[in-house]
Amino acid sequence: MGDLAGVVEKLPYLAGLGVDGLWLNPFYASPGHDHGYDVADHCAVDPAYGSLECFDHLVEAAHGHGIRVILDVVPNHASIAHPWFADALAAGPGSPQRARFHFADGRGPGGQLPPNNWRSIFGGPAWTRISEPDGSPGQWYLHTFAAEQPDWNWTHPDVPAHFEQVLSFWLDRGVDGFRIDVAQGLHKKPGLPDHPDAAADEATGDPVNPHAWNQPAVHQVWRSWRALVETYTAADGRDRLLIGEVGLTDPAAVADYTRPGELHHTFCFPFAHATFDAQAYRRVIDTALAHHPGGVAWVANNHDLPRAVTRHTPTTTTTEQDGEEGLPAGADPAQIGLARARAQAALMLALPGAVYLYQGEELGLPDVLDLPETVLKDPMYHRSNGTRPGRDGCRVPLPWTTNPDHHHGFSPPTTTTPAWLPQPPTWADLAADTQHHTTTSTLNLYRQALALRRTIPDLTTHTLTIHNNTPPGLLALTRGTHLTTYTNTTHHPIPTPHPHPGQPILTTHPTPHPPDTIPPTPPSGTTTTTPPTTR
Repeated sequence: MGDLAGVVEKLPYLAGLGVDGLWLNPFYASPGHDHGYDVADHCAVDPAYGSLECFDHLVEAAHGHGIRVILDVVPNHASIAHPWFADALAAGPGSPQRARFHFADGRGPGGQLPPNNWRSIFGGPAWTRISEPDGSPGQWYLHTFAAEQPDWNWTHPDVPAHFEQVLSFWLDRGVDGFRIDVAQGLHKKPGLPDHPDAAADEATGDPVNPHAWNQPAVHQVWRSWRALVETYTAADGRDRLLIGEVGLTDPAAVADYTRPGELHHTFCFPFAHATFDAQAYRRVIDTALAHHPGGVAWVANNHDLPRAVTRHTPTTTTTEQDGEEGLPAGADPAQIGLARARAQAALMLALPGAVYLYQGEELGLPDVLDLPETVLKDPMYHRSNGTRPGRDGCRVPLPWTTNPDHHHGFSPPTTTTPAWLPQPPTWADLAADTQHHTTTSTLNLYRQALALRRTIPDLTTHTLTIHNNTPPGLLALTRGTHLTTYTNTTHHPIPTPHPHPGQPILTTHPTPHPPDTIPPTPPSGTTTTTPPTTR
């Protein structure tokens, strides 16, 4: 299945990779309608993953490796299996128990229509009708995601008090912070009115409806959470981190979440979504640094996004697409996608701020696009009747060993069928044990880049200068005073625009290339060099 004991077993691998922390997706008690993001008990470990004793051992072992532990907390919605939701169903309309969620009477004859026109991010109406305790058609409850995930009502005092108890429960067990799911959700516009753009949430998969997202009251939640974690830091001097998943498209609105006294970080999703283009990356980096001068949390992959290798794989090799130059005839699209993902990774790891890596990106894993329908678990796929592919393809577990008969080391050899998504046999070539011994592998590229982030003084500063007047398709940026990173997003080599560049210390290009030249992508990527100290 993949459990807490398995994480402990792989801590030496993570330490050897060079990471500072470990963010765990939900492992709480849950019926698993949405990969554990439908939480039935935030203070219990689901038996499939272990026990509280297993978790305590994990924290102790991780800290022993110098790795901090961050938990996923899900405050926007609960599970239909949560005891408070069961209480709400039993208590009836108008009860204090229902007031912890968003219950409302329907519209139209007999209340047969939803209370408003909001749509679910996962598809379909954002409302589900219940049967009352006497069996009659009853009220509706709000769920901005799956029907199995009723939204909390954060105006009810029980809800913020409950989550402060949840945070304290885990902080008392030694955790180092929290990744906050759907941080822009929580509060809704009072009265839950219709909105003309409500359908955009379903159409785009983004939080667009302003009545459902980003209400001003949500910032008081983050101020209270920040005050709570600061009490722990004041007691022992150890920092605790709050990082928000804020899916808003306005960078200024996202920046509001990291105002003094609120969250420490929010993920920079535009970096993940950017096309493989030098100017696109420059715009994203400029915007992110302007809005988050205290530090940016860069991300190229996560459990909700198609993997970078797949995103960057072209669908054609002979014609122009999306503003890109045409690719060479006969080029391998899969190798192009991998080369671009490696280049994006090297660029990201040269930027100031925090970097979040998703399991398997250090192996250059692509999405698995041919999973049998019988194993697909994502409610996004099922609620859209298959019109949206869902996120299962990026959630297939990492291949540890080359042997496909032993589930690539994910499950014990005696396991007939792993309980989680199956790995394809072709992943043997990407297995961690194979890449460990290959100097030019993606795994070793990540290890080298992470080591450089720790050992090169220029990479420990907050300074960054993006160079102007570079050739089209080339991004050049300098950290500190001595180190420059070049990212060539074209398909042809570009002469180094600065005279007498220094010695390359890391390159995603696996083969030699002419000196003073930045090789192309594909089949290459980013070269980091050390210019003379006079620059």
